[in-house]
Amino acid sequence: MSPEPEIIAESRFIRLVREGHWEYAERPHITGIVGMVAVTEEGKLLLVEQYRVPVKAPVIELPAGLVGDTPEFAGEPKEEAARRELLEETGYAAREMTFLCEGPPSAGMTGEVMTLYLARGLRREGAGGGDHTEEITVHEIPLAQVHPWLESRRRRGAMVDMRIYTALYFLLCVLEP
Repeated sequence: MSPEPEIIAESRFIRLVREGHWEYAERPHITGIVGMVAVTEEGKLLLVEQYRVPVKAPVIELPAGLVGDTPEFAGEPKEEAARRELLEETGYAAREMTFLCEGPPSAGMTGEVMTLYLARGLRREGAGGGDHTEEITVHEIPLAQVHPWLESRRRRGAMVDMRIYTALYFLLCVLEP
């Protein structure tokens, strides 16, 4: 039988937990994380960029966000959170959200689970850029140019979130064989 988890420290957005010999982080007010693989009708992959303090660099990422992270969104379904976050971060609304996969982004550090969706039938409805606490730049990259574009950004100091390569796997190997 496992020992009861012990809360080591807790702040507004994060909790540190010890369970046996494991120490890990939790976000106490979320029910999941969603990420979106969003490609426009013109064949452009939507990526976002923002400075991430923990890695001290700008990071190129898939649009993503937290599920149920505020009282206003408590109990919201993951697909609804995906639609909300896509619009907030990129300014695009999706006609269709299709489940792709689900798994832990950092299983040795946190118990979070991310659900990845394919967003189709995109239409621009706003500027994007995130909420009042975020400074997000939206990039629309033609699929044929994603790899050289990412390498160019990496050489200039940006970091690339590895989930982008998961997105490309689904786009190039699974959905379009």
